[in-house]
Amino acid sequence: MPVETSSAINCVSGHKVLIKRINENNKSIAIVEKIIGHKNDVGVDILSYVYEYGFSPDYSEEVMHEVELLPNEVNEKDLEGRVDLRDEMIFTIDGIDTKDIDDAISIKQLNEEEYELGVHIADVSHYVKKDGYIDEDAFIRGTSVYLVDRVVPMLPHKLSNGICSLNPEVDRLALSCVMKINSKGYVKEYKIFKSVIKSKKQMNYDDVNSILIDNKIPSGYEEYVPYLKDMQKLSNILRKKMVNKGYLEFNIPEAKILVDDNCHPTSVYAKEQREGEKLIENFMIVANETVAGFVEDKKLPGIYRVHDKP
Repeated sequence: MPVETSSAINCVSGHKVLIKRINENNKSIAIVEKIIGHKNDVGVDILSYVYEYGFSPDYSEEVMHEVELLPNEVNEKDLEGRVDLRDEMIFTIDGIDTKDIDDAISIKQLNEEEYELGVHIADVSHYVKKDGYIDEDAFIRGTSVYLVDRVVPMLPHKLSNGICSLNPEVDRLALSCVMKINSKGYVKEYKIFKSVIKSKKQMNYDDVNSILIDNKIPSGYEEYVPYLKDMQKLSNILRKKMVNKGYLEFNIPEAKILVDDNCHPTSVYAKEQREGEKLIENFMIVANETVAGFVEDKKLPGIYRVHDKP
């Protein structure tokens, strides 16, 4: 297919480019829309796949203008109508290299038979307004894309890594689902509400597993040990109920590829689902089930995903 010459004026041999095909005089012509980079440049191979599958690492001028108008921190007006949970013991647990932190957890053991579990999700909807440019762009993207050496986020970094990331020791807007769960793993009561939280600590799975599996307490975790132990108890209760109801445990490890500064793979290891990972999964499942039940009870329209055939 011939290339429209003027669109390729800055191209050199070895460049990978994004083209658009048009029909002109019953012939197909390729127009170079973007130079992705030279095939020998670091990361261009991965970036090529991003474009090949219809994703873009860039955002339109309209989206970025809308992003610029967003605040960098929560202001007092944002707190109107929200439950203030900033004094509660709330924290996050994620992978050690996680940048966008979208869920936090809290727990209280009310008595020997009952726990209060809180799952707090970043309230993105407060900042991404319906039918705005950010909303329309996110709708088209549909998801963040996780690649070997990078993430192409569904939302611009000012949102995903900034005001909508539940970073420690800063005010953040959230949607909270607080559940009373009995010793059999059943949710007896729940409340779903808008909140403002202040995460006390950004934890990672390695440190949490060191506490829950090896009984070794990393520095800075001392005051959180009782909460993590209570979470482990509740997590085991929830998992037992799930398995009794037919939950399938595949226990298939996920491959994690490590790369150097030049994006060359250096090693591959199996990511196992240990106590910390199971804990977060179990808590997110029970919160999702609770919210789904709420949506169904209220006969509200809902959105959900299914996993297609392999």
